[in-house]
Amino acid sequence: MRKFRLGKTGLMVSRVGIGGIPIQRPTVEEAKRVIWRALDLGINFIDTSIGYGDSELRIGEALKGRREGVIIATKGSWRSREQAENTINGSLQRLGVDYIDLWQFHNVPTMEHYDNLIADGGALEAAHEALEAGKLRHLGITSHNLDVALKATTSDLFETIQFPFNFISDEAVKELIPLARKHDVGFIGMKPFAGGNITDAGLAFRYLLQFDSVLPDPGVEKVHEVEQIVSIVDDPKPLSELDQMRISEIRAELGNRFCRQCLYCMPCPQGVDIWMTMITKKMHRLWPLESFKEIMSEPIKSAGNCVECGACEQKCPYGLPIREMLKENTLYYERVLGEAGQ
Repeated sequence: MRKFRLGKTGLMVSRVGIGGIPIQRPTVEEAKRVIWRALDLGINFIDTSIGYGDSELRIGEALKGRREGVIIATKGSWRSREQAENTINGSLQRLGVDYIDLWQFHNVPTMEHYDNLIADGGALEAAHEALEAGKLRHLGITSHNLDVALKATTSDLFETIQFPFNFISDEAVKELIPLARKHDVGFIGMKPFAGGNITDAGLAFRYLLQFDSVLPDPGVEKVHEVEQIVSIVDDPKPLSELDQMRISEIRAELGNRFCRQCLYCMPCPQGVDIWMTMITKKMHRLWPLESFKEIMSEPIKSAGNCVECGACEQKCPYGLPIREMLKENTLYYERVLGEAGQ
């Protein structure tokens, strides 16, 4: 598989990576076979997180005896220096490695949180110490907030930025991707299938492969999914006129009912965890049932505090009918658990 340089990291990464959330769902042995197949087909970039259940453990098991040449990217806490240090050391232990190729601050949601991260005595200092100690090779950041991503990209503090990118969530096209290229910051495109909203892998990747500096990292859980993605990436074809029409149709269908997780609606004065409740269906697709139930329990409970003031809808840059969607997602959660007998 063709490789390209991931910005100032200098890492030569495969044209596509794999993301580590869905790898929790199959058995451990099946998960290992998925990772082995990806490596056999030339994928050398694997992205995971301390927040992805036992994903790091499974990846570590699969890479025993196959560590050489594999670029491991994981993510951890930005909340404090102590938490960052603990998550770095925890990831090293779970992955069973002496160093992590790329460590990223995970989902920094707002500018206030970003400022805390880079402040004196903050989490960034712990990461720098780990870099000096050889525990980490490179440092990046991930976010769903465009303002945070733009700030981080121009800060000269991070070597990579990971941000949602697909033909539905395409906010990065206009400014962020060109800015990352200008500052030689590697761009990792999370959610290439828009959290499961794009079901046509060929269409998804024909769109993404137009951007030669973007590293998509789709989540996979089955061998045939890896094989399908690699076959598309290894034989790229330009978007046809029919493809463009289909993209327009899908955008029109989902455009007003799709949470981009930008968090501009937060915080809610009533304590509603708006954005988490809004992604209930996506979380159901991504996580095993028990994990889904546990993760979404509190957000769904908080949705009951909504007094329908509409402040969130006034702040949403995409014009989403948030109050209506909170109700829809609450009912969806209850229905899923009810059908599972829980």
